[in-house]
Amino acid sequence: MLAVGIPIAIHLLQLRRPQRVLFTNTGFIREVELTTMRRRRLQELLVLAARVLAVIFIVLLFCQPFIPVATSSSSATVGTVGVLVDNSGSMQAPGATQAQVRQEAVNSARALGKSYGVGTHFKLLGQRGNSLTGAAYEAAVNTQSLVGLQLGWGAAAVRDAVQDEQVGPLFLFSDFQKNEIGPDFWQKLRRTGEIVLVPQAARPVGNVYVDSVWLNDAFVRARANVGLHIRLRNGGSEAVTDCPVKVLLGGRQVATFRVAVAAGQASETVTQIQVLDDKLVAGQVVTGDAPVTFDNTYYFTLRPAATIRVLEIGQEPATQRAYAREPLFTYSFSKPQAINYGELRQANLVLLHELPQVDAGLRDALVGVVRRGGSVVVVPTANTAAHASYHELLRALGIGGEQWQASAAVPVRQEVVMPSLRNPFFKDVFGAQPRQVTMPQVAPVLRLGQAGTDILRLRDGDGYLTEVANGAGRVYVFAAPFAAEYADFAQHALFVPVLYRLAMLSYRADQPLAYRLPAPALTLPAPATAGVSQGTRDEASYRLVRDSLTYIPTQRVQNGQLRLDVPTDLRVPGFYKLVRQGKVVTTLAFNPDKRESALAAYSAAELRQQLGDKHPNVRVLDDGTQPEAIARYRAEQAGQPLWRYCLLAALACLLAEALLLRFGRPRAGAGPAVA
Repeated sequence: MLAVGIPIAIHLLQLRRPQRVLFTNTGFIREVELTTMRRRRLQELLVLAARVLAVIFIVLLFCQPFIPVATSSSSATVGTVGVLVDNSGSMQAPGATQAQVRQEAVNSARALGKSYGVGTHFKLLGQRGNSLTGAAYEAAVNTQSLVGLQLGWGAAAVRDAVQDEQVGPLFLFSDFQKNEIGPDFWQKLRRTGEIVLVPQAARPVGNVYVDSVWLNDAFVRARANVGLHIRLRNGGSEAVTDCPVKVLLGGRQVATFRVAVAAGQASETVTQIQVLDDKLVAGQVVTGDAPVTFDNTYYFTLRPAATIRVLEIGQEPATQRAYAREPLFTYSFSKPQAINYGELRQANLVLLHELPQVDAGLRDALVGVVRRGGSVVVVPTANTAAHASYHELLRALGIGGEQWQASAAVPVRQEVVMPSLRNPFFKDVFGAQPRQVTMPQVAPVLRLGQAGTDILRLRDGDGYLTEVANGAGRVYVFAAPFAAEYADFAQHALFVPVLYRLAMLSYRADQPLAYRLPAPALTLPAPATAGVSQGTRDEASYRLVRDSLTYIPTQRVQNGQLRLDVPTDLRVPGFYKLVRQGKVVTTLAFNPDKRESALAAYSAAELRQQLGDKHPNVRVLDDGTQPEAIARYRAEQAGQPLWRYCLLAALACLLAEALLLRFGRPRAGAGPAVA
C-alpha cells in the first residue's frame, strides 16, 4: 500500500505557487484566472483520487480478498494436508505447458502450499517422516524424482490414504491411469473428509515397451542357438512408425531391428541368440522411442540348463542305454527296496518301471516331485496284484477312472498310430518321412479314457502314451509294460526320441527370465551349500544387492525351495545380485510393471462419471495442469472471492483518469468569451 504515495507525490510536484503581480485595469482578467484555477484544482484532485484508488484496487487484486463463509465447511479444520505428487514412469509424458506432466504436477503442488496459511502442515505421501511445514513441503516437492520412487495412483500408500478416515484434506496430483485402478477401488473410497483429484492431462504420444520375453525352448545349451521371442506393445495413443530395438547379451550387441507398432497394438519378433559358456549372462532389450523412456530397457537373465536328472525305479533298468550315454542327462537307477529319496527329491524325471508294489512312502514322494514341477512316468505292470497300489498312485497324481484289462494267456497286440507331425511333443523329432513306416505293436493292460492328452494312440482310438498335467508338473502313463511279451516299443526307433522328449520336457528353469515390479514373492531352488535345514529360518542370510542399494527380504527355506518376499521399497528396475555370506548365489532381473507403460488415463469428466453421486466429499478440478486452478479452488473453499471485483474497480479507475485528462480541460476560446 506504500505505492499510494507515488501518485500523491506526483500531484504535489505538479503544484505551482503563482507570483502575484498588480497593475491597473486588470480586475476582469483576475476574475477569469480565478475561475480557471478552481477548475484545474478540482480536475487534479479527481485525477489523484482515481490514481490512488487504482493502486489500492491493484494491490487488493493480488491479495485476493474474500468474504468468509457463514458456516464452517469440511475444510474449515485443516489439520495436516495430505498431498500425493505422482512421480511414476507415465508422468514422463509431455504436458500441455511443460516438457513433462510431472513438472506441471510439481508446479500445481507448489501452488497448493502457497494457498494455505503459514501454520499449515503437510504430509507428502510416499515419503517417510512426519508432517512438513510450508517451507519444508515446498523443498520436498521440488526434489521429487522419477527415478526410484515409482509412486502412482494405484500404490499402496495412496490406497491406504484414501481409505483412512483420520487423514485430513487430501490432494492427489496424478495422470490417473485407467489400468492402475478398477471399479472396486471407487467403492472403497472413504466417504468423509475432503479429497481433491487434480488430473494432469498429457499430450498424445506413442510409447513402445517390451510386453514379454520368452524362449522357444526351455532347455538352453551353451554354444547352441535358441530363439528369443520379443513381444513389443505400444501403450500410447499414437502410432510409432520406426522404433529401433537392440538386444544385448553380456554387454555385447547380438541383434538389432526396427519395428512399427500401431497405437494399442503389439508386434512379435524372434531373434536367435547364443550363450557362450555355462555361466549366467545378463541381457537387455533396449527400445529407442521418446519421450517416455522409463520403460525403454527390459532386463532379463539367461543361464544354460544343467544336466537333467533322471531316476528310474524298477527291478531291471530299461532306459539306461538311452539316458546313460547322453551328457545332457544324469541317470541313476534304484530298486524299489533301496530307493534313494535324496536323489528322488532332486530328480527332474522319475520313471516307474513295472513295480510290483507302490508303497505309501514312494507315492507321497512322487506327488512331491509333481508339485515342484517335475515329471513322473508310469509304466504299468501286468501283475494283477499290483493294480490296487497303482490305483492309489494314479488317484494321488490326479488321475481317476482307469480301467485294467483282464490278463490273457496270449496278449492281443495292436499297432500304434503314426503320430501327427504337428504335435508339439514331436517337434524336431521326425525328418523326411518315408511312405511306409512300421510302428510298434503293443498289448495294452491299462486304459485311461479321457483322463488326459494322448501323445501316442492305438488303432482302436485309445491312448498308448497319455500326458496329464498336474499343477506345475506332468504325469505320463504308458498303457502297456515294456516287457517283450507285451510290446516291442523298447526295440523300436521311436523309443529313444520319446524318452528324450519326456526328459527334456521335465526340465524347469531354476528362475524365470525376469520379474515385474512389484513382485510379491520369489521362489528359487535353495543352493546346496545353504546349510539351512528344512523348517528353519534365517532372516539375514540372503540379501538383494544393486550397486550401493542393499535389501534384506523376508525369507524361508522349505522342501528345498527358497522363498523370498520382495521388499515393498524395491522400486528401481535393473539387475540385483542374490548374495549370501558375501557370495553371489544368482542374479535376478526386475522390470517396471507393464501396466505403467499403458498411458491411457481418465479425464476430469471420466473421473466424475466414475465417482457418480456416491462421494460428495470428492472434488475433481478442471485445468489441473494450471496452478491458478488450485488458487481458485482454495479461494472458493475459504469464502466468496472478491478479486474479480478488485480487477474491475482498478480498470474503472484507470478509465476515469483517462476521461478526466481528456475531457476535463477547458476548451480553447473560453477565456476570451468570458473576458
